[in-house]
Amino acid sequence: TDVVWGHPADLDLKATIYRPVAKSAAPLPVLVDVHGGAWGSLDRTGDALYASELARGGVLVVSIDFRQSPQFQHPAGSADVTAAVRYVRLNAKALGADPDRIGLIGSSSGGHLALLAALRPDAPQHKGTPIADASGKFAAHDDISASVDYVVAMWPVSDPAARYRYAKRAGIARLAELTEKYFPSDGAMWDASIPRIVTSGEAKSLPPILVVQPGDDSNIPQDMTFDLLHAWQARGGRVDYLFYPGQPHAFGHRASEATTDLIAAIAGFIARQTAR
Repeated sequence: TDVVWGHPADLDLKATIYRPVAKSAAPLPVLVDVHGGAWGSLDRTGDALYASELARGGVLVVSIDFRQSPQFQHPAGSADVTAAVRYVRLNAKALGADPDRIGLIGSSSGGHLALLAALRPDAPQHKGTPIADASGKFAAHDDISASVDYVVAMWPVSDPAARYRYAKRAGIARLAELTEKYFPSDGAMWDASIPRIVTSGEAKSLPPILVVQPGDDSNIPQDMTFDLLHAWQARGGRVDYLFYPGQPHAFGHRASEATTDLIAAIAGFIARQTAR
């Protein structure tokens, strides 16, 4: 089902909602899905493969569009992600959703936005996005918590500043250009660094995370991911880590044996976080 879930800056933000085939009498755990694209390209439809498969396993998946560059800059994207969590809680009854079992999943830059939203769920910079209520009216509902129970971060750009420097060194011009378009300054990149936020103690709580790293990922330097893992562990956060040797960046968007294994692993992680 496609819906318009948010309306910031006179922009209609759409979401695709994936439901299990079998109807459930009990409210469903929810996964808010954040697509990748270096904060400035692609949309929610690119995640259909794993979103539909996770829904078949009993999870309500809400794949969202959000504000991107070049029209919008940091922190607009992560503010929309937190607003999407509020949208689910506001409309939980109509969606058949459990407002107390919500997680985030994101790939690449979407993994970054998901982690950032989880660490700053109710920060001032993550408020103000108008969301739709059951009657279709739009208003900000910043009184609703945007906290989540877990995050699945697939090949995440966990440190935009570090990845920007890597892209410049490696001559990956498009990644460097899209980073510059979304982050107005080096300071903004540093502000959005997940390891920095965690290490500094700025984050009040760390939800459990599952981090997925492909072995042949030319977009994400492995040491950046290790910095994320070390920071989370150093602050006492729970981490699950999956490494897929020989797989490229974004392999989980295409059908393969590795993708089938990945989806099963994600489903298992979600089941552990949402068990009652």
